[in-house]
Amino acid sequence: MAGKVPKRIEQDPNVKRQKDLDARWTKKNKERYYGYKNHVCIDNKHKLIREYQVTSAEVHDSQVFTELLGDNSSKDVWADSAYYSEEVEITLDVMGYRSHVHKKGYRGKPLSEYEKEVNHRKSKIRARVEHVFGAIENELGGMFVRTIGLARASVKVGMMNLVYNIRRFVSLYGAISAYSMKSGIK
Repeated sequence: MAGKVPKRIEQDPNVKRQKDLDARWTKKNKERYYGYKNHVCIDNKHKLIREYQVTSAEVHDSQVFTELLGDNSSKDVWADSAYYSEEVEITLDVMGYRSHVHKKGYRGKPLSEYEKEVNHRKSKIRARVEHVFGAIENELGGMFVRTIGLARASVKVGMMNLVYNIRRFVSLYGAISAYSMKSGIK
């Protein structure tokens, strides 16, 4: 089949209307998922989503990596080892970014103790993006999308990202207001 629509679905408009032809399957840690993926670029300091892109589930994160950087005001890029490759390192350098992408070990060439320590230090900053996905999953119902088509899924995920940012902003604003009242700043 490989991305082709079966004849039964193509010939029957009633069936075709009910099928999501944009969504795809993927496998992660022996578990299968169907649908779409929310790729995000966050502001590391405030944990706000700066950019996002919605793709079908089988698209690897590294395939939309450079598009997500957009007009990133920070020149530091933090990412896990799934993004590491010589090509990505060169691309980031050409774009003027400082790479803090985790190194990855390979069969027969594991990471040295120093590289493991460097990755551990990077993890403390990079993990902030996991807080965003945790909040989306735990507070906003996760990435459960009941729409048909990439366009509608993109709107649904975009609204979810917007709601996350608004909630985060209210939280940050409340923390600033509390600090101001405590300090006597007007």
